[in-house]
Amino acid sequence: MAHHQVLVIGGGSAGLTVAAMLRNKPNPPAVTLVDPSEKHYYQPIWTLVGAGVFPKEVSERQEQDYIPPGADWIKDRVVTFDPDNNSVTLSSGESHTYDVLVVAAGIQINWDQIPGLKESVGKAGTGVCSNYSYNTVESTFENIRNLKKGTAIFTHPSTPIKCGGAPIKITYLASDHWRRNGVAANIKKKFIKGGPGIFAVKKYADSLTKVADRYGIERVWKTDLVELRPDKKEAVFRHMETGEETVEAYDMIHVTPPMSAPDFIKNSPLAAESGWVEVDKETTQHVKYSNVFALGDCSNLPTSKTGAAIRKQAPTTTENIMAYLAGSVLPKHYDGYTSCPLVTGYGSLILAEFDYNKQPMESFPFNQAEERYSMYALKAYGLPKMYWHGMLKGREF
Repeated sequence: MAHHQVLVIGGGSAGLTVAAMLRNKPNPPAVTLVDPSEKHYYQPIWTLVGAGVFPKEVSERQEQDYIPPGADWIKDRVVTFDPDNNSVTLSSGESHTYDVLVVAAGIQINWDQIPGLKESVGKAGTGVCSNYSYNTVESTFENIRNLKKGTAIFTHPSTPIKCGGAPIKITYLASDHWRRNGVAANIKKKFIKGGPGIFAVKKYADSLTKVADRYGIERVWKTDLVELRPDKKEAVFRHMETGEETVEAYDMIHVTPPMSAPDFIKNSPLAAESGWVEVDKETTQHVKYSNVFALGDCSNLPTSKTGAAIRKQAPTTTENIMAYLAGSVLPKHYDGYTSCPLVTGYGSLILAEFDYNKQPMESFPFNQAEERYSMYALKAYGLPKMYWHGMLKGREF
């Protein structure tokens, strides 16, 4: 049985960033990272891939190239956690023990939760597309480009999802594409969401509502997609409160699938009732197991699940791990900061930044609720560079 000083579960944004930050310390702890993936994806760019701005290949890198120097990499997946014995079991059957465990295993996309989705998404002629996977993201623009008239539906489930703004962003981009190509008047655009409104922060919601009005997008709230009938091009929706079901015909439907904590976390002693890893929202330390920390999408931190949130969570987690190893009080606190770069069209963006209390925490000396090209350029060209060359290398901004 191998023993590790710091064992990081997950080689996505959160896992790599924390591992790199720990290894960058003057007296770095020994770090081992567990992840089965050969590839690493910069997923925030998939919105623009789905809108035809970039090829999907710009989002892909080799995982190997981002394992921090001096860290060990176990190319396997966790099957079970045994935090009472400071141990995890991998799919190989091996057990590994640790002084500190960092759980950064991301989010699980449940494609099979909606009957008819898994077999139709991304397939030519179905009209069903989604930006939420590398294999399907290019089908979104194929559908947008080919639609000249009819009904286009965009869904947003009631579950927590990664990048909560992504479903409305592709709605806007598609609408802008149709406007620029003179077919917008022939296309009925519907945005159907399981939640109660367009955005959780009023300042930005007001601006986003004006954009939706400008494009003529019909909005339906508290309504979840529950089934697809791709042979008939019909979608079944259920109202979250009344339970009433309605059937919508579509020519194109962009589906944001339901998501959850990964099953191996849900079924573990680390999970809260919600299924997410249960941590203190300020320190990212587990509420029951003091040598366990979690951050990013798999945690129950009550903020949006975005890369920008991880960028602020990672320094807190890193400093608190170092303090824990030294037997000191945990010094750093995370305030819930997250950011949603809300693309409103080709070349325009509203940069939403806010904290746990849904109060804006803006970085720039102007009103970020206004659409700007500069903020679009930041998302399209600036943030990917910061991600690959800064964040994943453990550099703070």
